Amino acid sequence: MQLKSLRMFDAVCLSGSFGAAAQQLHTVQSNVTAHIKKLEDEVGAQLLMRANPVFPTPAGRTLLQYAQQMLHAHDQALAQLQSPQLDAGQAKGRLRIGSMETTAALRLPTLLTQLRKQHPGIDLELDAQPTAALLTELAAGRIDCAFVNGAAPQPELHSWPVFREELVLVSGQPFTRFPTAEEFCASVFLAFRQGCSYRQRIELLMASQGVAAVRIMELGMLDTILGCVAAGMGYALLSRALVEAQQQRFSVHCMDLPQELAWVDTYFVTGGTAGWSPALFAFAKVLGIDSTAA
Repeated sequence: MQLKSLRMFDAVCLSGSFGAAAQQLHTVQSNVTAHIKKLEDEVGAQLLMRANPVFPTPAGRTLLQYAQQMLHAHDQALAQLQSPQLDAGQAKGRLRIGSMETTAALRLPTLLTQLRKQHPGIDLELDAQPTAALLTELAAGRIDCAFVNGAAPQPELHSWPVFREELVLVSGQPFTRFPTAEEFCASVFLAFRQGCSYRQRIELLMASQGVAAVRIMELGMLDTILGCVAAGMGYALLSRALVEAQQQRFSVHCMDLPQELAWVDTYFVTGGTAGWSPALFAFAKVLGIDSTAA
């Protein structure tokens, strides 16, 4: 069934006339008649009594209920997707966000709260994974946007810098000096799983200190990493702002890194704006992103 045919059927039922329906829909009466006949052939039943006024048969009344539901759903979807730049409180739908776990813990609570206050009709889903996994999920369409380290290499994805983080060396004991290569070799680093950008910085840091190989233990969750570092299990590289925010919960200490290794940029990455949903437009606005520049 074509929505066009259902709309003509609905118009005839409401107006009681083929001619009035044609005038209302800005078409000719013969076109309305042809669409009604096509519907009757498709359902295998007479839908209208050709009287004055025209009225639906019992089969027609059954179809009319479904037709009006389908037309209403169609009009609602069209109104949402054709009006991406919406006023506060109007954006609806599901928004699937991917994020590095550190960004999710430090930056997203305030942003997502602000988004929900402005657009309570948006349903949020958050998937915390390393950068490499998030880019794979985004390219496959399993998430709508992601917060990753660095700009996306894929040409079909668009990237905007949104946060700058300073990484620090984290330990369970206070630092009196920067650890030696021998101390690093005798210890382990606690990190997220393969594909995490912070893990790559560990390898770069060790190379700069002359450490050929370093043991990296994958713990996966931020609280587990901080808890194990606090217990003296090993070192970690984490955002300074995150460590300072968690020091009331975990007894950890931090030391500056060499400047060339300390700073990382977090990017907001999505596909082209032509495929954005109203919820994604609303989130970009909360982030202060100019979507017209994509």
